[in-house]
Amino acid sequence: MGNSLVNMRDQKFIMYEQLGIEKLFSLEKYKDYSNEIVDMMLNEAEKMAVDLIVPTYDVGDKEGCTFEAGKVTIPACFHDAYKKFCEAGWVCAHRDPEVGGQGAPVSVYAACFEYFNSANFAFVMYPGLTQGAAGLIENRGTEEQKNKYMYKMYAGEWAGTMCLTEPGAGTDVGALRTVAKKLPDGTYSISGTKSFISCGDHDLTPNIIHPVLARIEGDPPGTGGISIFIVPKYKVNDDGSLGELNDISTGSIEHKMGIKGSSTCTLNFGENGKCIGELLGKEREGIKIMFLLMNEARLDVGLQGLGHATAAYEHALQYARERIQSAPIWEMKNPKAKAVPIFEHPDIRRTLLWMKSYVEGIRAMNYFAAFCIDMSQAAEKEADRKKWHGLVELLTPVCKAFSSDRALEVCSYAIDVYGGYGYCSEYPIEQYMRDCKIASIYEGTNAVQALDLVGRKLGMNKGRNVLNLFGEITSTIKKVYEIDDLKEYNSHLQEALNAVGDLTRQFDTWGKGAGFLLPLLNARPYLMILGDLIVGWLLMQGAQIATEKLNVIYREADVEGSKAGQRSLARENADVAFYQGKIASAKYFAVNVLPTLEGRCKTIKISDRLPIEMLAESFSS
Repeated sequence: MGNSLVNMRDQKFIMYEQLGIEKLFSLEKYKDYSNEIVDMMLNEAEKMAVDLIVPTYDVGDKEGCTFEAGKVTIPACFHDAYKKFCEAGWVCAHRDPEVGGQGAPVSVYAACFEYFNSANFAFVMYPGLTQGAAGLIENRGTEEQKNKYMYKMYAGEWAGTMCLTEPGAGTDVGALRTVAKKLPDGTYSISGTKSFISCGDHDLTPNIIHPVLARIEGDPPGTGGISIFIVPKYKVNDDGSLGELNDISTGSIEHKMGIKGSSTCTLNFGENGKCIGELLGKEREGIKIMFLLMNEARLDVGLQGLGHATAAYEHALQYARERIQSAPIWEMKNPKAKAVPIFEHPDIRRTLLWMKSYVEGIRAMNYFAAFCIDMSQAAEKEADRKKWHGLVELLTPVCKAFSSDRALEVCSYAIDVYGGYGYCSEYPIEQYMRDCKIASIYEGTNAVQALDLVGRKLGMNKGRNVLNLFGEITSTIKKVYEIDDLKEYNSHLQEALNAVGDLTRQFDTWGKGAGFLLPLLNARPYLMILGDLIVGWLLMQGAQIATEKLNVIYREADVEGSKAGQRSLARENADVAFYQGKIASAKYFAVNVLPTLEGRCKTIKISDRLPIEMLAESFSS
């Protein structure tokens, strides 16, 4: 693997020039941060990713996890990298300094983790799940529970998981069978089986703390009767030392298509009737509490998709520049013509520009969502916090599902750029695709994310959240129409917004009548349409900013009216080349993707009910 993982210049463009995260540094919550500190964090993240995590990527994949005599062993190379990762404070960098964090803005944390995700997501899952589980205890735990578990988890000394899924229940969490029986001392006896538990057992840390969903005996069925419990692998003594092994056993580990360095386990609780857990929060609030972690995790999965996509693109771009093959098409009849880098061939260039546009767009969307989280927590006015939180609610399923689906396409195109070599394990691209696929499945499948978007999020806050999003897009459109070079492309964004707005209103009408199944039937296509709209908006906003910056540079270089002069300047000025590339991404997306949105919206509005009206027997060939 090479050193190219993430385009730091684009990261800084989005954070500083597009989002303007320095606005955060004027607020009390983030007053200790500055652009200089953020730059330092990005540099340290890149160094950590390249020097320590990248070397574990293919080794961890080949070695995988093993299960023998009831114990799980993870790739040996993960141990030293994990120790140094924790020592550097990355596990909980965005948590409050009072609990061991650095108080970093979520948007900065997301940018840093793009490096780690692109380096080896299977490795990142261990600290990622740990900080998420510790966050539940920070938010809902007692002081005793925080002292007992949280601090050691945030330090990376102990690990954490998320135990929801059960055999047979799957996505239907309310159908779980794990039972909690209250004991005289206030603790609970836990019994049941959880499956597909990421990082469920391993030899990375001496203890693993499991947040476990279970139903207290006598509580009602469904999600409303579920509680959540802290269940440690090893019981913890009053002095903080480890006691006896809790009654938790690992039944098996999964043999998977990707993320092979992450142990995916079946865990059995209370086979001998001696598994002890502590109630976290109040009884029957398990789903509400667990969703604090789930919503974070879904945004993390969006960043996972981004990490795989950016790494695949950067590798494909570098390969295309180095791989010499075939004379250019315009020299085909010249027997003396020399072969050129495949980067010079038109189809490769088109493919790379498609990848570039989506990588930059997905990055901007995920960073924007993270910025919304920061503003929802730090804005001074309650109305502003509510507005930003509403955008987070709306964007969460889109970031998770759209980013992971499009990232898989980016990885697939990267394989195409490599040709047969991309399909071989000699190069890292095939592993990116294998590792990326799980992102569309776990933390709620992308179909579930789409149902969440259409069934809940569009109507939240009486529809104001989606109206606020459309308002942000409209504001950008108005500004871009003032730029002559972008007017034609901006019209495609306007038409796409009109089409999506009309379809969204149609969904509301269907939802109130006999056609209520139509929005559910078309939820996933709608989510992808909305994702493309958001990406198109953010790319166009980036092009507007880039154009304004270029105009200043062109005036100073006296090349305002000279296309040749501007191209020549780009060859010697990295900023000019970058800004021209940002404009190219937006224009390409505006011409090649945004016009499809109107047709895709019309397809949904035809109201075809065939998939739900077909007889089951008719699906057979």
